[in-house]
Amino acid sequence: MALTLEQAQRVGYTCLKALLRFAFMVANNLVAIPSYVLYLIVLQPLRILDSKSFWYIEGVLFKWLLAMVASWGWWAGYTVVEWGDDVKAVSEDEAMVLVNHQATGDVCTLMMCLQDKGTVVRQMMWLMDHIFKYTNFGIVSLIHGDFFIRQGRTHRDHQLVLLKDHLEKYYRSRNRKWIVLFPEGGFLRKRRETSQAFAKKNNLPFLKHVTLPRLGATQVILKTLVAPQENGTPSGGDALRKESKSKGLQWVIDTTIAYPKAEPIDIQTWILGYRQPTVTHVHYRIFPVKDVPADPEALTNWLYQRFIEKEDLLTHFYETGAFPPPQGQTKAISREMTLSNLWLVAIQSFAFLSGGMWYCLFQYLYHCLF
Repeated sequence: MALTLEQAQRVGYTCLKALLRFAFMVANNLVAIPSYVLYLIVLQPLRILDSKSFWYIEGVLFKWLLAMVASWGWWAGYTVVEWGDDVKAVSEDEAMVLVNHQATGDVCTLMMCLQDKGTVVRQMMWLMDHIFKYTNFGIVSLIHGDFFIRQGRTHRDHQLVLLKDHLEKYYRSRNRKWIVLFPEGGFLRKRRETSQAFAKKNNLPFLKHVTLPRLGATQVILKTLVAPQENGTPSGGDALRKESKSKGLQWVIDTTIAYPKAEPIDIQTWILGYRQPTVTHVHYRIFPVKDVPADPEALTNWLYQRFIEKEDLLTHFYETGAFPPPQGQTKAISREMTLSNLWLVAIQSFAFLSGGMWYCLFQYLYHCLF
């Protein structure tokens, strides 16, 4: 069927917009990421003299970088509505965030919706697949202290040892507060069939919208970061004993991301903006860490229960377009998450001005030396 003039114009506009957005994203990365690295190189003496101030500045720059990524979606009309518990109330406490995983856009969604949660973004640590180490953002995550985990049964035990060492070395020395992980260990579309087969074999519930989570990383995080109990019985790891001022991990934030019609946004869509404006829905439920069992079998059952609840939440959302009200309430309350366009323009401007400054500086040094 031949395109009408109006359809051709619409396609042409969409392609032009995607091309311009891609060009802007490339330019943004070319100035923002090198500037982040160069600022931190120049600030290395401060890292030696006052490590706390150094990581504070690094955290601010890191938050701005994530805000730039958030702006690509925000300006394309990819917004967020939040449901459930208000996580701002625990933004200054240590928390582990458990998130379902459908596509690469999940990370972008979190980068957006956590921007207005106080100091969370600049003080958070991400657990992500090792392949992200080799992306354009990999150098930033390496410097920030995120952990890249290699998937696969053959790597699992060694990776958990490395994770424990990483947490003990970097988590509190860099004043991290929140740690974000995707316990399913991969995208829904890739793991669903295997998860359903495992569930059938072990007489577990059949899940369609999520997969059964893996225990390893969650258990290591709890063992390493939870504070000793008041009676003196240790329930945390060596890292906490070295940081006696910390209260330890206090909360588990169960986070469920839902996309209209179960059509997740991937990173390509986020960058190019060719999908129509979309509202992503994010549901939070906060659990005190004292209510999370430490025994591996009990913890496995607890974690499975969280994802069974996610299945119910998502089923309700896809049927009604909204998350169900909390138990004992008759109405679910949603909150529209907003970003300031003025603030986004300011940090984008800072990035490009920084890039220009570094370019001029290197040009000057080159002429002085040669």
